[in-house]
Amino acid sequence: MSSTNTKPSTATLDHDKVADQASTYVAKFERHETPLQRFKKFLHHYPIAAPLIVLLLAVISFSVIVGDRFLHPFNLSLVLQQVTIIGVIGVAQTLIILTAGIDLSVGAIMVLTSVVMGRMAVNHGIDPSLSILIGIGVGALAGFINGLLITRLKIPPFIATLGSWNVFFALNLWYSKSETIRSQDISNIAPLLQWTGQTIDFFGARLTYGSLLMLGIFFLIWYALNWTAWGRHVYATGDDPEAAKLAGIRTTRILMSVYVLAGVVCAIGAWVLIGRIGSVSPQAGTMTNLDSITAVVIGGCSLFGGRGSIYGTLIGALVVGVFRNGLALAGVDVLWQEFTVGILIISAVGIDQWIRRGTA
Repeated sequence: MSSTNTKPSTATLDHDKVADQASTYVAKFERHETPLQRFKKFLHHYPIAAPLIVLLLAVISFSVIVGDRFLHPFNLSLVLQQVTIIGVIGVAQTLIILTAGIDLSVGAIMVLTSVVMGRMAVNHGIDPSLSILIGIGVGALAGFINGLLITRLKIPPFIATLGSWNVFFALNLWYSKSETIRSQDISNIAPLLQWTGQTIDFFGARLTYGSLLMLGIFFLIWYALNWTAWGRHVYATGDDPEAAKLAGIRTTRILMSVYVLAGVVCAIGAWVLIGRIGSVSPQAGTMTNLDSITAVVIGGCSLFGGRGSIYGTLIGALVVGVFRNGLALAGVDVLWQEFTVGILIISAVGIDQWIRRGTA
């Protein structure tokens, strides 16, 4: 019976010796990034940074060009008052754009619900608080109709809301009979409708309750988007609806809830509108839909959905307000004020496209 030789060979011993003495250093291949590439990555991770930088530069520039008039607390509070309505409607628009949609009917919903509130309270003698609730219900119904057109009939959001914008505006003219409810009548019969336009003094600034209500709406929606499962589902639906479905998210319900909530926010914007102008006019605020899109785009929210911040919209609205106010104080014609806002929109979309390339 022969025995098996278990002694390691010389080759094996040499291999183990070499392996023990080998370096443990692992090669690393680092990609050198230019300062521009690092800045691009920073903007990609923090979309709110770009509009915030623009806002700070605008404030500094106009404070130098115009002087103390621009930085006076009263003027700054005036800017906030001027962007209040755009800010509120911008919240509704942000929710929809986050889902990769767009709503051209937000302005028409706001005007329609303002007419409902005014005529219910002044013409029909219904309690003002109940009239406001009825108006909010009409706003929710309008959002529900938009949601049905998009989720059930599968109509693209742009086409669906373009059609509903015409429908809601026609209903507004029919129900209001193209008549304006005067400020004096509202003040005598339903002063609660004008409450959002009342002001309070704050270290030389005059803040309206409507502006404070706008800030409260921004905070509530920010909390819902960032600290609830519903908010995460909204972002997921806008980023990739098919992947969201595979993850168990009911995207149809999410879209319906977004459009209904947007309608409610538009109705609150109608209350703010009445307080701002003091009356109820079927022609007021009809272009707010475009202004809201402007605020959202400048605020860094991607038109492709799934990316953006609700506070970016607030900063975007402030950017528009600061530019218009500063240019007006500098004596620039309204024509060139609108020209500047157009340049801001194009620049914002261009920056968004540049950020998305190579970082997606």
